[in-house]
Amino acid sequence: MKTIIKTLGAAASLAAAISIALADLPNPGMQIEKGNTALVVTDPQNDFLSPKGVTWGVVGKNVEANHTVENIEALFKTAKTEGIPVFVSPHYYYPHDHGWKFEGALEALMHKIGMFNRKGPLTIEGFSGSGADWLERYKPYINDGHTTVTSPHKVYGPETNDLVLQLRKQGIDKVVLAGMSANLCTESHMRELLEQGFEVAVVSDATAAAQVEEGDGYAAALVNFRYMANMVWTTEQAVKAMRAK
Repeated sequence: MKTIIKTLGAAASLAAAISIALADLPNPGMQIEKGNTALVVTDPQNDFLSPKGVTWGVVGKNVEANHTVENIEALFKTAKTEGIPVFVSPHYYYPHDHGWKFEGALEALMHKIGMFNRKGPLTIEGFSGSGADWLERYKPYINDGHTTVTSPHKVYGPETNDLVLQLRKQGIDKVVLAGMSANLCTESHMRELLEQGFEVAVVSDATAAAQVEEGDGYAAALVNFRYMANMVWTTEQAVKAMRAK
């Protein structure tokens, strides 16, 4: 697969993925309903979305091309205005997480570059403005006292945090999903939420991914979003659906 992707090149890979994603598949759709629909945002943090973040070199071009930062903010703003509950599933690593005895490729890389590092679970020393902190423009939406910030996920999906519990406890069974990064945490959240019986609409331009020699993460995610999600929206479409509830 690596050889095929390298041969095609990033541009051809993305074109092929989009072609597949737009194939003649069923389009189940999802109706947003007041009281049982929430916005879930994964990893809206500096290390992914700030030019000063440790992953900007590999995700930055895709973030800028998709207008990901602006689109996530548009979702936050609309959800708050329309009274749609907002949940944030963050990624944090504490000192004890660096004692793991084995890791996958991206886990090893994240630990090596200090991604999402915090001093500990019970302290915010050094947190403000760090790579693990929220992007500054999102803080008014996340820190308003009404957003549910879950415990951290540790690899990619919400199996290791309390997102599903928090959604269930608030009577949520439909999710509008956005955030970083497309083929890792966002896709993993989509998969687990679907397995847990939620309806999931993914907002395709309110996410982004690494585009490197080994493969185009965003192109890969688009294919799986289209194959599995109940709906794939642009931010414009998601905002319109949230307002029309």
